Amino acid sequence: MRTTLVAAATLAATSITGTAGIGMASAQELTFWTWRQEDRAAYEEIFAAFSEANPGITVAFEAFEPTQYQTILSTALAGGAGPDIAHVRAYGNLEAIAGPGYLRALDGLVDVSGFSELALSAETLRADGQIYAVPFASQTLVIYYNTALFAEAGVEPPETWEQFIAACQALADAGIFPIANGTADAWQNEIMVGTLVPSFYGTDFEADLVAGTADFTDPRYVEALARLEELKPFLPDGFTGIDYSTAQQLFINEQAAMFAGGTWEIANFRSQNPDLAFEIMPSPAPEAGADRYVSTFFDGGFALTSVSEQEEAGLALLNYMATPDFGNQLVSLLGNISPIEGVEFTDPMIAEVAALNQTAVSYLMLVHFRYEEPSGSVLLQQAVQRMMAGEATPEEVGRNVTEGIATYHAPFQN
Repeated sequence: MRTTLVAAATLAATSITGTAGIGMASAQELTFWTWRQEDRAAYEEIFAAFSEANPGITVAFEAFEPTQYQTILSTALAGGAGPDIAHVRAYGNLEAIAGPGYLRALDGLVDVSGFSELALSAETLRADGQIYAVPFASQTLVIYYNTALFAEAGVEPPETWEQFIAACQALADAGIFPIANGTADAWQNEIMVGTLVPSFYGTDFEADLVAGTADFTDPRYVEALARLEELKPFLPDGFTGIDYSTAQQLFINEQAAMFAGGTWEIANFRSQNPDLAFEIMPSPAPEAGADRYVSTFFDGGFALTSVSEQEEAGLALLNYMATPDFGNQLVSLLGNISPIEGVEFTDPMIAEVAALNQTAVSYLMLVHFRYEEPSGSVLLQQAVQRMMAGEATPEEVGRNVTEGIATYHAPFQN
């Protein structure tokens, strides 16, 4: 597998740069690598605007398969190949690329004054405290619901968990799959936890987790996992074999009424089915009057690689990517929430996401426990996958995750 990825990275680098060296297909052509294959048209429009403002500099877009991108990028950079500008993931995945010296520190080179400290922290290497990427976007996990299917089943958008279960039953009685998601792709299990049940653990639990006074055996978290078990009758037939793309299509083709996922889906859903009538909502509250939470995280950034021979042009692009002009393009073309101060959210749904973010908890494993191995995300994904298949209890999930993280996290070792 590793040999295949090395070959893929070498071939990709050669196809972009030719024989003139990294980033030297032409005197001022920057190469840009990303995992966002579906965003090509938007980025090409963005880069055209940049080139118009910076005559003589063009940007070549290259996208890779998302699940292999991190390995392809790090393999290429380790071999002295790769792009000028890399779209990098945040938190622990950033450290895996910045730690070995594959990226250039941006402190003093890029104006990041338009970003919050929270956004910048996701792009900071803990070892030296320097920033290695311009923050890309924040993502929010929401429940998408098909308004036409809700109306067909006589269902109103639920506010509490009891109402949510009743809505699922009414949809099922009408012959509609209530929830599109499956569990075959392990990472989707973490998405479901962060989308459907954060209102059961909320910000108090996160604060205790960070302070080291709680772990994942905490009753607040275990109860949240137990609520997820209640949804098994309302997932598609054979949900343990339903992968991410199949779940997307069930919602896009209006065979399922709801989909648990991130706000990166908005533009995709709209483009694949322009007639799809959908809205979004946060996770249901445990009881009437309780807060309803969404999970949020910063979804990577833009970095100048250490192999680039075009630092001046690369920094020009990164400085552009830190401006409200770029942020407004990101919002209008991709439907992402830009973290740049001064960006306007004119799309009603994007504005609604921004409002939901005011009552948010972090996407826990990514933000706090994806720096060391075993990754908290991998532990949770696999354990919830077993739970949803009837092979583990919520209590066992919480205990297994805690014990795995305890191998490197001292507060969990008590």
